[in-house]
Amino acid sequence: MKVFAVIPARYAATRFPGKLMQILGNKTIIAHTYLHSLETGLFDEVWVATDSEIIHNEISKMGGHVVMSTKQHESGSDRIAEAIEKLDVDIVVNVQGDEPFIQKEPLEKLINAFNDPEVQVGSLMQKISEPIDIDNPNIVKVVVNDQQDAMYFSRSPIPYNRNRQSDIPYFRHIGVYAFRKQTLLDFTRWPLGRLENAEKLEQLRYLEHGVSIRMIETHFTGIGIDTPEDLEKAKKLIKGNPHS
Repeated sequence: MKVFAVIPARYAATRFPGKLMQILGNKTIIAHTYLHSLETGLFDEVWVATDSEIIHNEISKMGGHVVMSTKQHESGSDRIAEAIEKLDVDIVVNVQGDEPFIQKEPLEKLINAFNDPEVQVGSLMQKISEPIDIDNPNIVKVVVNDQQDAMYFSRSPIPYNRNRQSDIPYFRHIGVYAFRKQTLLDFTRWPLGRLENAEKLEQLRYLEHGVSIRMIETHFTGIGIDTPEDLEKAKKLIKGNPHS
């Protein structure tokens, strides 16, 4: 089973343009993410898929694998699909470019899920510990069945706990995905789903087409760098590490 990591890297991020080229420690954010992905030792190859010559040059000068997108893309999944269409690969892991502190353990668990031949798509989830997060529409919730396959994703609090004596856990979806190559290519050819359009959650397109998503619980808490404030938090975390 040949496993690649692909890091979609768009330069013009809406909330923080050029964030992937911001300096964190002594490297850019995208360089950290690329190198940490390599250092896990989990992947046969690590690629960056980008629309930016600046990011392309940053990875090229490191001797890394990088491919320029030839089309405009609505999502990271579409960008990855274009990048891997002609590559000899079985499993593709989408590593977020703005997650420079990604760790080996959750990625390894995600890849191991594909030892089950029924699994076509996998992703990560984490138990919600702060009650205020349950009602936060920016935190995507997921409910799963007994096989740990996602039943639904929503910005609303799901499940609705009408029985207040029920001690039911809530899980947040962490947007790290792994796909079988053909399933990802199929996804990009399907039309926008009704539920996907309503919630603005692309993973719902899989469920609307009858493709299960195997959810892997993790305790990993990274720092996704979406704002300048997030970058400052990351700088404090990395401070004092002379190799960063």
